[in-house]
Amino acid sequence: MKQLHDVDLRLLRVFDVVVRCGGLSAAQAELNVGQSTISMQLAQLEVRLGARLCERGRGGFRLTEEGRAIHEASQRLLSAVDGFRLEADQLKRTFSGTLNLGLIDNTVTDTKSPLRGAIQRFLARGKDVGVHVYIGTPSELEQRVLDGRLHLAVGHFPFQVPGLAALPLYDEPHGLFCAADHAVLKADIGGGNGDMLAQVRSEQVVARGYLRRRDLDLLNVNVAAFTVDNIEAQAILILSAGCIGFLPIHYAAQWVGRGELVQILPNSMVLVSRFTAIRRRLAPPPLVRSFLSDLTAGSP
Repeated sequence: MKQLHDVDLRLLRVFDVVVRCGGLSAAQAELNVGQSTISMQLAQLEVRLGARLCERGRGGFRLTEEGRAIHEASQRLLSAVDGFRLEADQLKRTFSGTLNLGLIDNTVTDTKSPLRGAIQRFLARGKDVGVHVYIGTPSELEQRVLDGRLHLAVGHFPFQVPGLAALPLYDEPHGLFCAADHAVLKADIGGGNGDMLAQVRSEQVVARGYLRRRDLDLLNVNVAAFTVDNIEAQAILILSAGCIGFLPIHYAAQWVGRGELVQILPNSMVLVSRFTAIRRRLAPPPLVRSFLSDLTAGSP
């Protein structure tokens, strides 16, 4: 492809949607065209690029090696194009564009989170303003902010990553939980905190990998029985697999209220996760600056 034209950008956006949806059939609703049209557009893009991007047919959808490389490059390109359009809109004194926002899972029940209010304030800025939300693990969000696929992300990022700037927002307390019928609650341990903690250490502990042993070190446990990468997986194993582990207190409240979960040692076994908004250290475009302003508008 010697020159890049509008049609190439349009075809690359179609390709991005197909990859994100996991196939042509699933992409039909978002693109609002039929599967045959999408297939024709992909074929046109392959001709333009001179490379086979994906396998599609009865065997299912699968990216080729060239397709994966093209998709990663196209996301950087499309992000740069969107960023240019945002800057151009500002020069025309218009406020428009879509903010690509990343979040970690299961934060919507946290009343301390400023996100809902920030999104409401942001969308009220103009009819041509939008938000696209991506849910991912902390490491995924960091990578997507670094490579430009996300404008910013909000979550728990315990370690500073070169190239990213972090804005502290609020703290999220996590308690230690087990199922209401767990054996640790029935054991004869004398009622002392130390005895209870010793009993917990002898049980199966589930930990989140991205915390890098913060939870295990607090419990003085060497090895986790299970390691997960998100809060929902943690909750499933605590509820159904006889595990003990930390959960955000606001998130666990729904099962505590139904008598399905019990918080263990609530006065001593508490982790605090600092939530921050991360973005690239480059000067943020106006749309991102506006959202950051809306995000901190309710802060003391």
